[in-house]
Amino acid sequence: MRLIVAITGATGSIYGIRLLEALRAANVETHLVISRWGKVTLEAESGYTCKEVAGLAAVRYADDNLAAAIASGSFRCDGMIVAPCSMKTLAGIAGGYADNLILRAADVTLKERRQLVLLARETPLSPIHLKNMLELSRLGVIIAPPMPAFYGKPQTIDELIGQTVGRALDIFGLPCGNLKRWGGLAE
Repeated sequence: MRLIVAITGATGSIYGIRLLEALRAANVETHLVISRWGKVTLEAESGYTCKEVAGLAAVRYADDNLAAAIASGSFRCDGMIVAPCSMKTLAGIAGGYADNLILRAADVTLKERRQLVLLARETPLSPIHLKNMLELSRLGVIIAPPMPAFYGKPQTIDELIGQTVGRALDIFGLPCGNLKRWGGLAE
């Protein structure tokens, strides 16, 4: 399997980092793009350097490289995950405004009818955010905001992060690590 992973400037770069770690453990070939503001946010909030995170991916691209392989529909892959996905990036995808590699790769993912998953990060959500999410959802994009699941009784922030990453992996049929699934309640 081969996936494109993008990290944008929204808070929550740890989701992209943990996703890359999990995909590496699952032997998935990853193609990584980190936006300019994604780099700033990643280093400010995660304790990782951009170089360390780039080392988790099989291939890395600069966000201004519109000649990269992933900018073409002829590049074969199974889909793309943007984790975290800023509202700026979400709006660009919804509007088809592909002026950087993340937006172009998402545009290609959509036109080629491949799976696109956005871990949208913002709160509260404005009507514009909701309109863009609805538009993308109608196109088949999975909008998967990192929402904590408490039925697994998480004890750490890392467990909450792992639950979100596991759900994203599950969309692609990949091993989900320690994903806790709802088992229902017996009467």
